[in-house]
Amino acid sequence: MGSFSFSSGQKLAICVVELAVLMGVAYGGNFYQDFDLTWGGQRAKIFGGGQMLSLSLDKTSGSGFVSKKEYLFGRIDMQLKLVAGNSAGTVTAYYLSSQGPTHDEIDFEFLGNVSGDPYILHTNVFTQGKGNREQQFYLWFDPTRNFHTYSIIWKPQHITFLVDNTPIRVFNNAENRGVPFPKNQAMRIYSSLWNADDWATRGGLVKADWSKAPFTAYYRKFQVTPVSSSRSRSSGEFANGDWQSNALDANARRRLRWVQKNFMIYNYCTDLKRFPQGFPTECK
Repeated sequence: MGSFSFSSGQKLAICVVELAVLMGVAYGGNFYQDFDLTWGGQRAKIFGGGQMLSLSLDKTSGSGFVSKKEYLFGRIDMQLKLVAGNSAGTVTAYYLSSQGPTHDEIDFEFLGNVSGDPYILHTNVFTQGKGNREQQFYLWFDPTRNFHTYSIIWKPQHITFLVDNTPIRVFNNAENRGVPFPKNQAMRIYSSLWNADDWATRGGLVKADWSKAPFTAYYRKFQVTPVSSSRSRSSGEFANGDWQSNALDANARRRLRWVQKNFMIYNYCTDLKRFPQGFPTECK
């Protein structure tokens, strides 16, 4: 095998990346380098020089991928364009998870619907194998027309879910009240597109229309930003690195309230039928 050497330009680029990682600065990923296609055969594809990825679902199988690395805290950003048209019965899942019976997990799941009806964005948080913390939302745009950014900020103090940099949900660390919080298990990033027509759309009443298959979702602009030891400012606004703060600022709280008032369609913390003996501790 012949020898291989880097040009001065390549060496400079590598140094810049290494410096960014050491400083806790975000570095955009490459799907070839950062992910493994785990199932579905040719239904999962990386293209565009590693800048784009697609998952497809047909009647035979769905598909999925997983990150090569594990992460413990940080900000995870991914742009998705969801299955267009009649997506009933399909679920596009994008989440962080550890392994084992006491796994931790932070979920985005996009529940498909018939053409013209909105997607449902389903969120959940698992700690030590226990979930049941669902909140669901409609989106304020059509997630199939363009790419939109879906982000998870995972810190020891709280987990924040964001859509296009707007916070939609915050799950705070309530360990001081006996509520386990995911902070000890590193997690990988997973995504899958799969057939869930037994429950995904109107509780399974609307099935997948396989004449419309294959169903395809697209991914781009993956980025991980480590939690920095320094604080950018006291602001909780989520642009320009200010997410490093431990509290939402007034504008972020206002946007969170706007989403929860106008677009939240289910909140486990208000489900009296499910919790007749009283709401979970973290809801109080």
